[in-house]
Amino acid sequence: MSAEYFPKISKIKFEGRASENPLAFKFYDENKVIGNKKMKEHLRFAVAYWHSFCNKNSDPFGEGTRVFPWEVNGNPMQTAINKLDAAFEFMQKIGIGYYCFHDRDIAPEGNSIFETESNLRTLIDIAKKKQSETGIKLIWGTADLFSHRRYMNGAASNPEFGILCRAAAQVKSAIDATIELGGENYVFWGGREGYSYLFNTDMKRELEHLGMFFKMARDYGRSRGFKGVFMIEPKPMEPSTHQYDFDAATVIGFLERFGLQNDFKLNIESNHATLAGHSFAHELQTASDSGLLGSLDINRGISQNGWDTDNFPTDIYDAVQAMIVILSQGGIAPGCLNFDAKLRRNSTDPEDIFIAHIAGMDTYARGLEIAYNILNETEFKDLKRKRYSSYDSGKGLDFEKGSLKLEDLANIARENKEPALISGKQEYLESIINKYI
Repeated sequence: MSAEYFPKISKIKFEGRASENPLAFKFYDENKVIGNKKMKEHLRFAVAYWHSFCNKNSDPFGEGTRVFPWEVNGNPMQTAINKLDAAFEFMQKIGIGYYCFHDRDIAPEGNSIFETESNLRTLIDIAKKKQSETGIKLIWGTADLFSHRRYMNGAASNPEFGILCRAAAQVKSAIDATIELGGENYVFWGGREGYSYLFNTDMKRELEHLGMFFKMARDYGRSRGFKGVFMIEPKPMEPSTHQYDFDAATVIGFLERFGLQNDFKLNIESNHATLAGHSFAHELQTASDSGLLGSLDINRGISQNGWDTDNFPTDIYDAVQAMIVILSQGGIAPGCLNFDAKLRRNSTDPEDIFIAHIAGMDTYARGLEIAYNILNETEFKDLKRKRYSSYDSGKGLDFEKGSLKLEDLANIARENKEPALISGKQEYLESIINKYI
């Protein structure tokens, strides 16, 4: 029988808004029906293994502040096994049904490819048993192609062929692990797929290598029976000065260039959106409009800081706007709302990781209900539709169908009077959101 790593914490329950218990849900009632789905079906929360169980709250200026009771000094494999026990204990107590991991999060690197793959095989066997015992599922797996020093110049875009091959071996094993655990998706985060100095970089060649690599990964996964979605997670910079997966629009163009749009979608992260100069909702809408919004990493940045702070999500406006996009496209399955967020450096009590997830889950539960009510009780959707109604019939519809020429449009302008100005009603729409919040 495995040890209990959070012995003072019981199963987290819904107690309602009036509750003063920090270890209880105020808004997230997993079985409450919103529309035609339960909250847990709408939100599909996932735990990010790397932040919650690998990150000790270290930063570039100091060592970690969290003490992991599952860590065994000098024995990385036993630590990995204990960590898996702690993760499943946490997920059962918090009531989250999905998790995701990088290969190096769950199993340590060995002294050779063979030892590394053996380590991963051992942990995957244990994880598979735990999934069977608990009903918790893997939402997606991925490979860490950025932490090891060999990847200092990237992985699939690396100028050295031998390193690209090492990345391929790692991705192959990570895809195998994802399939073995029944993962619903497989994600690529660029990490260091980019450059720091333009004039020692052959961008054209690197991008072509990256496209070829993704095709090979897709083909391998499909040949092994993987029927899930491959995803790319955009990020504009950090750690590279410029990353090739800059934002949603860039990734969509990349997928279309290399013919990958039928197998790949986007995993959009809130903090990455703001680093690219966009709102979270903008990036979600951009992906959704192309039919390529696959999943979300929910966190938030700090507006005064120009880096990826990965705070837990507590911004209700962000949550409402995100859920408006998700509900409008019919949901996020088989994707998820993944807590790619980490504790603050001075949050060191064992209960803090629970409190952080509870706050995030409550925020998105509120966001879900508010967004649903706005879309179904107000003229929010109709105002946008009416704004474009001139394209729904007559010459406007002919234009959208592509049956008019430029000179036709010019003739229509000559025949008509000065067009009327039609208000965009921005302040009214903003007031509707404020009212429901």
